[in-house]
Amino acid sequence: MGSVEDIRSRIEADGVEFIYAMFVEMHGKPCAKLVPVEALDGLMADGAGFAGFAAGPMGQDPSAPDILAIPDPASYTQLPWQPNVAVMQCDPTVEGELWPYAPRVILRNALDSLAERNLVLKAGFEAEYSMVARGDDGTIRVADPLDTDPRPCYDARLLTRMLPHLTEVSKHMNAMGWENYANDHEDANGQFEQNWKYSDALTTADRLILFRFMVHTLAQRDGRFATFMPKPFADRTGNGLHAHMSLWTGDTDEPLFPAGDTDSKGLGLSELAYQFTAGLLANAESLVAVACPIVNSYKRMGVGAPTSGATWAPAYAAYGGNNRTHMIRVPEPDRIEIRLPDGAANPYLLFAAILACGLDGIDNGMDPGDPNTDNLFTLSSDEVAARGIKTLPPTLLHAADNLTGNDVLRAGLGMTADGPYSDYFAAVKRQEFLEHHHQVTRSEVDQYLTLF
Repeated sequence: MGSVEDIRSRIEADGVEFIYAMFVEMHGKPCAKLVPVEALDGLMADGAGFAGFAAGPMGQDPSAPDILAIPDPASYTQLPWQPNVAVMQCDPTVEGELWPYAPRVILRNALDSLAERNLVLKAGFEAEYSMVARGDDGTIRVADPLDTDPRPCYDARLLTRMLPHLTEVSKHMNAMGWENYANDHEDANGQFEQNWKYSDALTTADRLILFRFMVHTLAQRDGRFATFMPKPFADRTGNGLHAHMSLWTGDTDEPLFPAGDTDSKGLGLSELAYQFTAGLLANAESLVAVACPIVNSYKRMGVGAPTSGATWAPAYAAYGGNNRTHMIRVPEPDRIEIRLPDGAANPYLLFAAILACGLDGIDNGMDPGDPNTDNLFTLSSDEVAARGIKTLPPTLLHAADNLTGNDVLRAGLGMTADGPYSDYFAAVKRQEFLEHHHQVTRSEVDQYLTLF
């Protein structure tokens, strides 16, 4: 589907009347203009115009020229829950050039460089979210008042209570050709996960943006809120975004992560896959800034378990087999699972950053060491350090500082006219941390008001 004629034919066949011309800014917020199909020719030729500084962190101020978002015809998707509307993801441009601050452009550039190596990155997500209701006082609670079990994970009864929502989302995913294969109640009260088949990294990132948009829309139609916020409740498991990925050949579409007869460490992975894993571990203290990109992210991470008794967020940069206490898990010999990202991650930036770190491991022939078989959450910090395992940063500020000093991610996220995008990203995140840090919270008042 590469031409205006192809798109027009699809639009006519689908009965679509409007197009969302969509892109995301740094935080992953979907930004769009609603374009009637009568204006399709202009949209495809010139793009949709935006004042970029108003959208979010896009490297612009009010004096900057407009962003023109050029639709990618391959991303055309009719919305099953609003059949007269379709979405096309866009690549932002400024004055005729792809805009280097745009997350989708950053990933596209990274994948183009990967293609020069005759490689393709394929990936899938485990997308977790919480269904909540909000009171008049602004506080939130689990949307389902009967979802109170202390160990609700996989509970068929609680899953059934949310059946109308989950089945609607599943049917819509399949109508869009995503091949939904599982839907479950996760470890926290009111928390769910829905999975669809892996694809090339750009397609998977586009679909995650659309998935979040769909889930938000359907929840609000039912009078609830869906949130992918990493830690909406202090005492419950947070929302992760586990990423499964592997490299394939570009010309013959052959998977490169299975070992065949040459596995050196017993997990079924090829030497290339182990090197890719080693690059992720070596750069983990900086990668976390992109994978866990908001202040709230660092309240999800760590060793302490919530009331359900389980935590699924890594605290250390380690890898192993089918072991969920590590940053990288190897569930099957055909892929690795990166358990670091959370629900706030921008998928375009995440994949670009992961790819840069993994290729660093390949290019430098890195060895991740022997896989770890222990439950890392039961080890003391001294025992972890004695094994040479890195502890992940405790706050967004620490992670942002690490990012600015990382040459691998500086190159992998690309350059702008003002310098590395990674420096721009880190500056935005430092400011975000300071804005939150300067607020006085209720817990501080409760703890300190009468103490001093």
